[in-house]
Amino acid sequence: MNTNADVRSLIEAARAARVNAYAPYSRFAVGAAVRLSDGEVIVGANFENASFGLSLCAETVALAATNAQGRLGDVEAIAVVGGGADPVTPCGRCRQILNEAEQVAGRPIAIYCAAGAGESVVQHSVTELLPFSFGPNDLGHDPSSKSQE
Repeated sequence: MNTNADVRSLIEAARAARVNAYAPYSRFAVGAAVRLSDGEVIVGANFENASFGLSLCAETVALAATNAQGRLGDVEAIAVVGGGADPVTPCGRCRQILNEAEQVAGRPIAIYCAAGAGESVVQHSVTELLPFSFGPNDLGHDPSSKSQE
């Protein structure tokens, strides 16, 4: 599923999730939508905290919700929508989390970045956004196995 209509639908789901962002400190609302291999979409929105280090990004919320459903290995794509005029890309922490999700899935995850309004969409790969990444394989762990040992 990588047709223009499918990508637009995923971006619109992220835009809709952005409305639910809790961002009273930065006032930078972000929404994310994860598409699974069966077409199901799971969304997330950023959730800030007065103790800034505890804040959660939209991508992390969406991927954690996906994991809570036991579906992290089914992730095919994620759309990220911010409120600025330009497409927003995942922060460094989210890039690392996307890297882990991609290794669990055992296939590339398409990352679609869009602005709050307008038609501009940029597609990235995890490798492009996080070159020389550190992941489970560096610790001798096979991320595609279900073992948590």
